[in-house]
Parts: sequence; structure tokens; C-alpha cells
Amino acid sequence: MSKLGWLTTDTPTSRRHARAAAIYNGWLTFRGNHMAMAGLGILVALAIIATIAPFLAPHDPFTQNLAGRLRPPGTEGHLLGTDSLGRDILSRLIYGSRITLYIVAVVAVIAPLAGLLVGTVAGYTGGIIDVILMRITDIFLAFPKLVLALAFVSALGAGIENAVLAISLTAWPPYARIARAETLTIRSSDYISAVKLQGAGAFRIITKHIWPLCISSLIVRVTLDMAGVILTAAGLGFLGLGAQPPSPEWGAMISEGRKFILDHWWVATMPGLAIFTVSLAFNLLGDGLRDVLDPKEGKSG
Repeated sequence: MSKLGWLTTDTPTSRRHARAAAIYNGWLTFRGNHMAMAGLGILVALAIIATIAPFLAPHDPFTQNLAGRLRPPGTEGHLLGTDSLGRDILSRLIYGSRITLYIVAVVAVIAPLAGLLVGTVAGYTGGIIDVILMRITDIFLAFPKLVLALAFVSALGAGIENAVLAISLTAWPPYARIARAETLTIRSSDYISAVKLQGAGAFRIITKHIWPLCISSLIVRVTLDMAGVILTAAGLGFLGLGAQPPSPEWGAMISEGRKFILDHWWVATMPGLAIFTVSLAFNLLGDGLRDVLDPKEGKSG
């Protein structure tokens, strides 16, 4: 038997052993999905690039050189060319990855937690509380995300922090719907009844017994939604409501490059390719996680 044979056994000896075996078997399933592994590889590379950006960027992303503006890719040490102010596009893309990861990380924390709280409370309590919370959710779902984010940013003011907050406020309703549906199924199960007989209150039941069972569905949804989050953030940056100049945000870089798209295509194309690549990576990763965490949904999808 191999060193990892204890992780593939069908007869675990403890709860910790069973959990470790489930994680390992899930990793084996995920590793067999080559497209998902490619998406994971891209995102790991993005995280490394963002971490070591000062050492990786060939030039200062904020230094202007009007004499070298709009240089094509591969000239004078600029691998991806320069923009209208002579700034190195590659360096700005590398530093812009930090902004992208910041947006993704904050939204991935705020939106699912808010949706999980609203959905589980609504599903478990039922009655008038369920009706009120779900009607509020429906109101948010009635508006396109970008339009609603534009409204929030207009009210809060332009800036990356306000843009992230606006995106989070528009992203939570789908998670609330998922959490409510899961809670409605779980709350009538026999083991929840047994927990109630042991004297557990609503707070303990929701946090200790319902939330853990909702996590897998939310993780899949979060991963698949990150592409939309990146596009929404880029849209706000494109409209001048996200990160403000001279910040190297990818959407703002596309906005700047659109004026030169016919004669100097690389100014807008390079950040566009960066957005496309990262969005595709999140979608590939989400499909792989869905196969592992929600096999029935993965097969039907």
C-alpha cells in the first residue's frame, strides 16, 4: 500500500480520517479535470505576480515618458508597448493584478457572507421574516448588476473602495437564494429534529449545522461569479467610477486606450486580454469545483 493509501480507504477510523479522505478524493477528481487545473494555474500565477510585482515589473508603472508614448510592443525594452503617456503597459498590467485580486478577495468575502446570513435566517425562520427578506432580495435581483452598481457608486462617490462596496451590495442576492433553498431542505431533516430535542437553539442550529452544509454550494457559485465581478469592476473603471488615475486598473486602461484603438491597438487590447484570461480562469476553476463539491449539478450542467 502506498503512503497515501490510508486516504483512499473505504473504512475511515475517525471523523478526522473521513474528512481527510474526502478532501483527498476531491483533489484527485479535481486534478483529473485538466481545464480546471489550467484555471487554477493561471490564478496561482496571478497571485504570485501580484505578490512580487515590484520585482517583476520592468519599469515604474507611473513614470511618464511623453517622448516614448504609444510605442508598439517589443520596442525600446517595452514588451507590450507603451500607452498615451509613455508608461510601460506590461508594468501597469502587473501592478493592476493587485487591484483585481483586491476586488475579488473583498467581494468574495462580503457578498457570500451577507447572502448566507440573509438566506439561512429567511429559510429557517419562515413566516413574515422570510417574506420580507426575500422581497428585499427580489428588489435587488430586479436590477442589472452593473446598473445597480453604477447607482451605488454615483451615490457613494468614485473610487476603488466605493466600487468594491457597490459590487458587493449587488452580488449578495443570488447567494441568499441558494442559502434559503438549502436551508428549506435541511431544516426538515431528522438530524435537525434530533438537535432540537437536545436543546439547541436557532442560532446554534443555523451556525453549526446549516451553514456548513451550505458552504460547498456557495463556494462553487462564488468561483463562477468572480468573472462577472471582474467585468463589473472593469466596467466601472472604464466609466471612470472605479479606481482613479493614475491607478493601473485594467478597465481604466481600456478606457484610455479606446481613443487609439484603430492606430495603436495594443493600448486597449493588452488589458482586455488580461481581463479575458483571468475571467476564463475563474470559470474553468468554478466548473472543476462544481464537479467536486456538487457532482449532481456538475453532471446535469
